[in-house]
Amino acid sequence: MTALPGLGTPQLASPDLLRATFRRHAAGVAVITARGATGPVGFTATSLTSVSAEPPMISFGVGTGASSWPAIAEADHIGVHILGEHQGDLAATFARSGADRFGAPTAWRDGPEGVPVLDDVLAWLVCRIVARVPAGDHRIVLAEVVLGDPAGGGRPLLYHQGRFTALRD
Repeated sequence: MTALPGLGTPQLASPDLLRATFRRHAAGVAVITARGATGPVGFTATSLTSVSAEPPMISFGVGTGASSWPAIAEADHIGVHILGEHQGDLAATFARSGADRFGAPTAWRDGPEGVPVLDDVLAWLVCRIVARVPAGDHRIVLAEVVLGDPAGGGRPLLYHQGRFTALRD
């Protein structure tokens, strides 16, 4: 391809192009949890989006190859947890394949609708899943907010350039 003045040389669409582009996009960090057939499941998500205020709805993406997908595919309700800048280790635990995500030092409890709720987060929601939309090797999950608590203190954890980071003053 030919270089574009001031823009560089464009690349054809590929997974690498998408990954490289989104490494430059700072995103908030959330952990999604659900009750699976054999216990709690969860994963770190940077795809969390507010979809609608009326009714209050959110969305997130989950890979169909993810260990949490079978539980998310069957769950009626999920938990959404907004992580604080002090929770980089927690985010890494929920992002790591094969990790004991709910073992010590993770602090959590059974919440409403049987959803695992993490302690000490900036905010949490329990949501009822209303749709799972196919999107390539992922599903976009749409969920209606049932209840939650936005009263946690602190600043948000961000994901940028392939690592967890904090806001700078």
